[in-house]
Amino acid sequence: MLTHEEIWRGIDRLAELHGMSPSALARKAGLDPTTFNKSKRTTREGKKRWPSTESLAKILEATGTSLRDFVGLIDEGGAGGEERPFQRLRAVRLSELDPLAHLDPSGFPQGGAWEEVEFPHVDDEDAYVLELDRDLAPPCYLSGDLLVVSPRSSIRRGDRVLLCLRDGRLFAGRFQRRTVARVSLQELWADKAPEFSYEVDDVAWLARILWVGQ
Repeated sequence: MLTHEEIWRGIDRLAELHGMSPSALARKAGLDPTTFNKSKRTTREGKKRWPSTESLAKILEATGTSLRDFVGLIDEGGAGGEERPFQRLRAVRLSELDPLAHLDPSGFPQGGAWEEVEFPHVDDEDAYVLELDRDLAPPCYLSGDLLVVSPRSSIRRGDRVLLCLRDGRLFAGRFQRRTVARVSLQELWADKAPEFSYEVDDVAWLARILWVGQ
């Protein structure tokens, strides 16, 4: 996986490539100009802050940069000079996904009805790409987006997740809590968006969303 330092180095290099400061790059992508400020990269306590997947997707779209090219910028900015490994991930369009057939009861991909795409290495051999050909969680996850879903990743409060009910319906949200009786998610569109919940017995599985892009 990309490290904290590599991600921020890639953003700085992308801004340089287009003759902009990180602040100007943020404005070009429709973000707050302070989004990529040096002061935003760690907390006062020294904890690392990561740029959101939405902000990364927006600067890639605004500059016409592919994910592969972005990773290439990171490697150019590093000292090692080694090519970052890519891996083949299984991929399926949302309209063609049958969660009850293409995913096992724990949310792991199964069967042969998958295509393959190349993606920077992730620490989950069972991660897969969900290609959205219809909106899933507007206005955040829209037709044309790619979601990288990791069924093996641990899930913590605030992580973006894909939830599948036992009847095969899928929902995306920000994980809040899991009790004996219910699983609660938060809408994605705002930090203080409302929550929604499901009976534990109705939930088949939860999987973490690692990346959102186009």
